[in-house]
Amino acid sequence: MTTTRTHAAETPAANPVLRVPPAAPAEAAAYFRASLAFHADVSDVATALAAGGDPGFVVLDSRSTESWDQGHVPGAIHLPTARIPEQAGTLLDRSVPVVTYCWGPGCNGATRAALALAELGFQVKEMLGGFEYWAREGFAYETWEGSTTRDADPLTTPVGTDACGC
Repeated sequence: MTTTRTHAAETPAANPVLRVPPAAPAEAAAYFRASLAFHADVSDVATALAAGGDPGFVVLDSRSTESWDQGHVPGAIHLPTARIPEQAGTLLDRSVPVVTYCWGPGCNGATRAALALAELGFQVKEMLGGFEYWAREGFAYETWEGSTTRDADPLTTPVGTDACGC
């Protein structure tokens, strides 16, 4: 009788993507549904604000005054994270969802602000990409000098159209 032995060295390892297998479809759907309950992207926020009328949420910039002066989303409320516990109740309406943002994907200031607001009883989402992607996608922003825009970065948004098709 001949037996076949498989050595670990002979068995190819799963590639890095599949080393941990994907979740079951129902688990994945629950995760992604939950993710959308916590996050909004720059393009969706800009589209909702540009539609006119009441978008049903307020935008909150959680950065410092110096950062705010450098550039911020038009119509945003400026409330640095450290001041949220003392000032959120007077500046915000608990019945209106809040969308927080900070500098960008490398900064978790919007996450900290969202946590502080949620702990105070506010409905909150975090704007993915923050101010960096707002500016990089070519949306108008305000500075201490007035309103301005940058050309859209073709690495972050399609050029010549208002929608990415996502």
